[in-house]
Parts: sequence; structure tokens; C-alpha cells
Amino acid sequence: MNIDETDRLIVRLLSENARMPVSELAKKVGLSGPSTSERIRRLENNGIISGFTVELDLAALGFPLQAIVRIKPRPGNMHIVEDMILNEPGFLDCDKVTGDDCFVTRLALRSIADLDPILLPFHEKAETNTAIIKSSPFRGRIPV
Repeated sequence: MNIDETDRLIVRLLSENARMPVSELAKKVGLSGPSTSERIRRLENNGIISGFTVELDLAALGFPLQAIVRIKPRPGNMHIVEDMILNEPGFLDCDKVTGDDCFVTRLALRSIADLDPILLPFHEKAETNTAIIKSSPFRGRIPV
């Protein structure tokens, strides 16, 4: 599907505020409400917009720290480690990647003391490398 500049603007505005009323969105993109609604529907039907989400303040939920954990399974343990990641609710994101590590994950933490209980079970099956996130200058940038 080809998308034009108006579609790109709609996607960008919705990525900044998915709850923006269609009437406000229509004003910002210079279209009528029904035309804007139709474009959103078309973007959804073509899989460009796959859902509308909520952005959570993890610190307000009691998770003031996050860590990036790179995980390299030991030989023969790829699927076991993947299941371990899937079953640990502290992991927010997981990407299977090329290179030295097989997984790059993002972990929510209440404190640094939470790291060992979460990561110790992995040490028999994988090598881990952890970096505490100091700040995130931006997240979820839209490449349109």
C-alpha cells in the first residue's frame, strides 16, 4: 500500500496521542472527520496501524529501574532460554538478534536487588550481560 504525506501525518499524530479525537486529528491534517476516519480505517485494514496502545509510567507502577539484558544461550539451550524469558513477567521486550547474543531484552525492576533473583536461573543455561538504563532520550520513534 502506498501512503501519502497525509497518511504519514495521521500515523505520526496518532503515535503521539492515540486517544486524539478524530475531529481534532481532522483539523490538524486538513481533512473532514469522515475522510480522516476512512483513512484510519484503511491504514488499519492494510496493517499499517495494528493497534492503539497505552504508554505506562513504570516508575509510578513501582518499577523505577529498567535494564537491557543481552542473553547468549549455551549450546542446545536456545528454546529453553526463550521459554524462560517468556515466563519471566519482568521482561518488557525481547528481540531475537544476530551477532554474539541471541536475545536483547528490556527488564523492569523495583530495585537493583531484583536483578539476581531474575537472572540467576539463566546462568546455568546462558551468559547474560546487563546494563542499567539511565534515561531514554526517545522511545518508539515512528520512521515515517
